[in-house]
Amino acid sequence: MQKSLRKRLLDVATAPYRSAGRSDYYWARGKLSRDPIFTALLERGLFSDGARVLDLGCGRGLLAAWLLAAEKMAAQGDWDAPQAPPKALRFRGVELVAREAHCGNAALQPLYGDRVALSGGDMRSAAMEAIDAVAILDVLHYIPHAEQDQLLDRIRAALGPGGLFLTRVGDASGGWRFRISQWVDRRMAQLQGHRYAPTWCRPLAEWRRTLERRGFTVEALPMSSGTPFANVMLICRVK
Repeated sequence: MQKSLRKRLLDVATAPYRSAGRSDYYWARGKLSRDPIFTALLERGLFSDGARVLDLGCGRGLLAAWLLAAEKMAAQGDWDAPQAPPKALRFRGVELVAREAHCGNAALQPLYGDRVALSGGDMRSAAMEAIDAVAILDVLHYIPHAEQDQLLDRIRAALGPGGLFLTRVGDASGGWRFRISQWVDRRMAQLQGHRYAPTWCRPLAEWRRTLERRGFTVEALPMSSGTPFANVMLICRVK
């Protein structure tokens, strides 16, 4: 994606958060401007038109804000990338920190109506009906391995043929990069006022086996460009 398009998209995606106050606006802007996964999602065309997306650990709804802003720009003729953004996506999100979900609703629903519905809650008990794609970005490691497995079982059961499960995880075999990832993860949690939480990570090879045993085809892409982290995006599809 060209730098000029990315800058315009960043402006459109973060503008709704101005009404939430300076801290939420600049948090959204900082996250969307620095994190390589958001650009990668559009460049690879991972979401199908009309997909019903369940975003677990949705935070302030930045995934929805980014993709819906891209759709809006394309509809206005302001899109000059080879890959067109997906159209008619609908987002349901679950976030443990209810204030963040409420912030996302307040920012995005005036623009997108019921295409965005975020709620406070635990991703382990999220309703799984009527979904085509599930995203868990950077939060799956906050629950124990046995509970990760149970959640993955529920996700697999909910997705039909062609369904997408998208996650980003830390590769525990990533050496010093993984250790930096862990330190930054804890520091960011502190800055947001969250209590320290233990993490349950896995080496990339184990993540692959865990997902393939459930019938997913798995594509793993490094997702730490411009950072010192050991993050990997796992694109998992139902055959």
